[in-house]
Amino acid sequence: MSARPSEGSRTSLAELAALFLRLGTIAFGGPAAHIAMMEDEVVRRRQWLTREQFLDYLGATNLIPGPNSTEMAIHIGHARAGWPGLLVAGAAFILPAALMVGALAWSYVRFGALPEVSAILYGIKPVVIAVVIQALWSLGRSAVKSYGLAALGLVAMTAAALGVHELAVLAAAGAAGALVVRRPVAGRGMWRSSALAATAGALPVSTPAIAAGAVAGGAAASLGALFATFAKIGAVLFGSGYVLLAFLRADFVERLGWLTETQLLDAVAVGQVTPGPVFTTATFVGYVVAGWPGAVVATVGIFLPAFVFVALSGPLVPRIRKSPAAGAALDGVIVASLALMAVVTWQLGRAALVDAGTVILAVAALILLVGFRLNSVWLVAGGGLTGLILGS
Repeated sequence: MSARPSEGSRTSLAELAALFLRLGTIAFGGPAAHIAMMEDEVVRRRQWLTREQFLDYLGATNLIPGPNSTEMAIHIGHARAGWPGLLVAGAAFILPAALMVGALAWSYVRFGALPEVSAILYGIKPVVIAVVIQALWSLGRSAVKSYGLAALGLVAMTAAALGVHELAVLAAAGAAGALVVRRPVAGRGMWRSSALAATAGALPVSTPAIAAGAVAGGAAASLGALFATFAKIGAVLFGSGYVLLAFLRADFVERLGWLTETQLLDAVAVGQVTPGPVFTTATFVGYVVAGWPGAVVATVGIFLPAFVFVALSGPLVPRIRKSPAAGAALDGVIVASLALMAVVTWQLGRAALVDAGTVILAVAALILLVGFRLNSVWLVAGGGLTGLILGS
């Protein structure tokens, strides 16, 4: 059971900024990994939220479009410091990744290639797997409150593994959750998943690419059109980096002709291999299309809807929890959200644990995280350093 934060307790904007700037700098691995790190910092270490509150916000982020982990940061900021906290936490989480991606875009346009990061990712990915395993176990013990919810989670996991669209899985789970006979089990919940963890990052960084001057129509790109296009994507996009790739291709390659296929793949790869939100792919595209003004406009455009959606939906979450029927539906959505995380991470785990070295890294990280409660920040940094040493 999570310790409950003191009634009326608040967090300073400086504390929120410091935490989310740090997480935005080291949170590799995609939304599931980011959420796992937030759970470690916000629930286990700082006790800013109970595990149940955290799960409610997780369920809410899955019901609205946009980047889930960024929306979770925004929810946490609002819960701890009101409307100023909403802005500070979200912006702090986005800023480090946007700056890194912007720097990579500058290098890409200037030199025509992306830097090699495979050695670092070799060490980081197994650690991310361990971090998310721990979070799935911890969150699952609180989320799976009955045999009915356990069965619902297994059905959702099976459906997701068979390729059913995630929105259909969440909607069906919410409807079924309202019908489930909720019989709480004493002590720990029924979650016994051995599902692995983590992220949507799977695209490799390409070899030297076509950079500046190869964009058809790039010089004629309108900042207004750039903003509107990314705002539209941010307002309607559910799903992983693969779904983002489809939207970007339809708009920037086929409709507008501002990117080549190669540039698009490199843009998505950069968003995947840098820490923080995958949506900072927009920063890269914006820079390639229209320089630094384009990078800023694209970044603001794609993330702005997330702030709006959380501002509108966040205050409703406590009210939903107070309603028996709506609360039961939210329980179903939460269990399905964890099932989706487990399926995505199983897929990444198969790609990340490629040899004895990566398996040892993952097991060691899990032991340090669970047995010694070592901060996930240090684990990720240690994984990256280990990858560099082994790759040198």
